[in-house]
Amino acid sequence: MPKLFDPIVIRSVEIKNRAWVSPMCQYSAKDGIVGEWHRVHLGSFATGGAGLVMAEATGVVPEGRISIGCPGIYNDAQVAAWAPIVEFAHSMGAKIGIQLAHAGRKAGTTLPGADHFMATQEEGGWEAVAPSAIAFEGYPTPRELTVAEIKSLVKEFGAAAKRAIAAGFDVLEIHAAHGYLLHEFYSPLSNTRTDEYGGTFENRIRFLKEVVTEIRATVEDGVPLFVRISASDWTEGGWTIEESVQLANELIPLGVDLIDASSGGNVHNAKIAVGPGYQVPFAEAIKQGSTIKASAVGAITDPVQANTIIESGKADAVMLGREMLRNPRWPLHAAHVLGAEITWPAQLVRGKLN
Repeated sequence: MPKLFDPIVIRSVEIKNRAWVSPMCQYSAKDGIVGEWHRVHLGSFATGGAGLVMAEATGVVPEGRISIGCPGIYNDAQVAAWAPIVEFAHSMGAKIGIQLAHAGRKAGTTLPGADHFMATQEEGGWEAVAPSAIAFEGYPTPRELTVAEIKSLVKEFGAAAKRAIAAGFDVLEIHAAHGYLLHEFYSPLSNTRTDEYGGTFENRIRFLKEVVTEIRATVEDGVPLFVRISASDWTEGGWTIEESVQLANELIPLGVDLIDASSGGNVHNAKIAVGPGYQVPFAEAIKQGSTIKASAVGAITDPVQANTIIESGKADAVMLGREMLRNPRWPLHAAHVLGAEITWPAQLVRGKLN
């Protein structure tokens, strides 16, 4: 059996293979509540053989959403809307996770295709917050968070984790990447604070560590906890892969099980060398420099490529985004290419190639 289709056990959760779906924004929720689009979108991945389906960045507070069309997990109505999506994924033998998020200074946009970028108050927009009053290119200047507000957000992450478990999610992922709030805190490019949340490496990662600690104390020990990070800012003077390895080692004793290693997003003009598997070295470096599990992302499209990443020990799993959008049943296709025998949904068996 190709390693891509080996099961993996993380805490009390067994995931049937290492071909996972990356969280991908859909801008299709109303008042933070997911609906039919998300049922079909995420359900299609569950029917396609993915071991783990990760739902998109989901706001832990209303102002933590990326756009006015992004989902939330801050009230009971949202929990109720997520529950049938989770139940369907389970019926297909897939595990499903949710990415708990706060967009920080990159929050409050309109929907794709709108004739303006930032949502007005009348449209449901809000003032963005950040570690420091430094704007991301094209966005308004955010308001700097007070220490009391940071402490409150730590609690909101914990409350969101509790709601996610109530909805039935198997895996929790903290979104600390792509220039959103937690990344803004640990990157020196966006954090110029002089209090206990700024300056030194330890101070800049404090907020993330507090969120991890709060979530780990809120949910049962058997729940896997992932953290998606931007392993590099791709910019001189920014966050580095060496710091990412150091961060991973700091998160292990706090109960983090896997680093979902992405990169970039905190600088609008970062020079990123994009190519097939271009972010895999980040996952590899984190695995080599720590004892934590890591997943690889970024231009992973080919079944042989994905399997080689796992077989070579560069990552414990691969997360596919755009390729899954193009073909939500990519894992079924990959199994055929690699000669793996996996179970197809009964409704799809007629399409299986011999």
